Amino acid sequence: MDPGKRAARGGFAGFVATLALSGLRWGLGRVGLVHETAPEQVVRRLEELGLLEGWPPPARRALVVLAHLAYGTGLGASMGILRRLRGGSVEEASVGIALGVLSWGAGWASWLPLAGVHLPPWRQRTPKVLLPLLDHAFFGAVWGLLYRMLRGV
Repeated sequence: MDPGKRAARGGFAGFVATLALSGLRWGLGRVGLVHETAPEQVVRRLEELGLLEGWPPPARRALVVLAHLAYGTGLGASMGILRRLRGGSVEEASVGIALGVLSWGAGWASWLPLAGVHLPPWRQRTPKVLLPLLDHAFFGAVWGLLYRMLRGV
């Protein structure tokens, strides 16, 4: 399958996996485990820098949702380009988990700390740092299974 088709299918799987992750986060938030998500942290940082001055709260909330969906869709498209092989359900979920965890490391250990959004994981003193890692693993597993289904395996 050519890279464009893999990217499109991966992007769609990423969009749906992001919706599934949002549902998981909503449930975890109801029991007090999720406090502030990465998209919320990024928007808060934009506010601190004065880049959202004059934006009403509904527009800021919409920006959080848009950032979350765009990141998940883009990540899914990138994962689709990287994933050339085909495997069974367990293999695809495992590859998705690995790619999801890799994306967590790339964001949480590099560009998010560099942008001043939060400290890198090794400098944080709370077990809450593990939750985003598990989020990305969940996202990756859902992505892998959806991507497999969309590829017609």
